[in-house]
Amino acid sequence: MNIMIASDIHGSARYCRDMLCRFAAEKADKLILLGDILYHGPRNDLPEAYAPKEVAALLNTVQDKVLCVRGNCDAEVDQMMLDFPILAEYALLCTEEYTIFATHGHHFHTKALPPLQHGDILLHGHTHIPAWEAFGKGNLYLNPGSVSLPKDGSFHSYMMIHKTVLQWKTLDGTVYHRLLLNHQ
Repeated sequence: MNIMIASDIHGSARYCRDMLCRFAAEKADKLILLGDILYHGPRNDLPEAYAPKEVAALLNTVQDKVLCVRGNCDAEVDQMMLDFPILAEYALLCTEEYTIFATHGHHFHTKALPPLQHGDILLHGHTHIPAWEAFGKGNLYLNPGSVSLPKDGSFHSYMMIHKTVLQWKTLDGTVYHRLLLNHQ
């Protein structure tokens, strides 16, 4: 399975369109969204082409391929605009190779861990900064960065997972980091 992971769209129609173009170009089977879909939040500046209604309409075109978790800027009123569930605090993704605990990152993160087993992966957005870090006892923390509001000099970015190959890419599809999982 070819999985695209993105986070923190924050209502930007421009970057949502760019992300969906990459989703099609990658021929991804699933799109995992790690929250903060429609609203920009009081701590963020308005992203370029801020248009939450347009973002909802764009994402609804791929509703059958989306798995989403709730971000700190997502609310029940946002769910009324989207044709796929967005209010789960986390999702577990299990493959033959590994288990991923996907969340937004405002409740569960490396300093406030969810219940993880040895070798599990913690995946979250929220920081707007891409990450790939080992921690604990054989665990891995992954972050795709932000689609619309990257921080700390990072790119407008997303992640791709295909079996045990993980890639961090800019919104033009350029790979800037690659990681091979060697879970037993």
